[in-house]
Amino acid sequence: MQKTDFLESHKRIKKYIHNTPVLTSQLIDKRVGSKLFFKCENFQKAGSFKIRGALNAILSLPKKDQLNGVVTHSSGNFAQALSLAAAKLEIQAFIVMPSSAPQVKKNAVEEYNGQIIECEPTLEARIKAAKKIEQTHGATFIHPSNNKNVILGQGSAGIEMLEEHPDLDLIFCPVGGGGLISGTAIAAHFFGNKCRVVGGEPTAVNDAFRSLESGKIESNITTNTVADGLKTQLGNHTFPIIQEYVQEIICVEENEIIEAMKLIWERLKIMGHIKFTGIK
Repeated sequence: MQKTDFLESHKRIKKYIHNTPVLTSQLIDKRVGSKLFFKCENFQKAGSFKIRGALNAILSLPKKDQLNGVVTHSSGNFAQALSLAAAKLEIQAFIVMPSSAPQVKKNAVEEYNGQIIECEPTLEARIKAAKKIEQTHGATFIHPSNNKNVILGQGSAGIEMLEEHPDLDLIFCPVGGGGLISGTAIAAHFFGNKCRVVGGEPTAVNDAFRSLESGKIESNITTNTVADGLKTQLGNHTFPIIQEYVQEIICVEENEIIEAMKLIWERLKIMGHIKFTGIK
């Protein structure tokens, strides 16, 4: 990927997305002993950064392929993002979702005119169902994270951040499938001023941390974490980028995640799509 790829991708999707605000807190700065800037992608269309990559992936397809629609397998934010992106471009999105997916997420996909295909809650079932849609409708499969154009689209958040604050020393980024941190890390390489990128990951699902240590893609045995958007693993596109451009991945415990969310809510008055259960 080249610098021009990121510039072209950002230009391609710019009119469809929000340039989300960057917030600060003097109290949090004092608490951590640094100046922090929070890029609020929870204010993005469809509620997350995912629509950046979804739009770029669709818009990068030839027109004839766009007309046949797109398909993905997701039970979370990318399902909603691809549905909304497709609706904006007036094409069909087929969303393979496990039968166990929360009804609220299914409702959100349907509100964006995504066509849901339910399957058994296994990765094998998801892949099989998506493949069938490809064969039946000629739809193009778009992976939620392990896709070059998705990575380029996600990197636009980093570009915006660095345009507003060009001298950042470090960007701290969550790691799930690796699409956001991959795009962010390369964006920091091209547009930052010696800006380092560090990942954050729940200890309970620390496959990326372990992958960096072992040099191969690792899987998670459990998905028991409050950070439900990170219940996934790296792919053959995202992992090499992380190996080259991400300096470190820090693991955090569940109580640390919860306390951080509470702090952000109390001081910045914002909250993403977090479901609190049994938290006092």
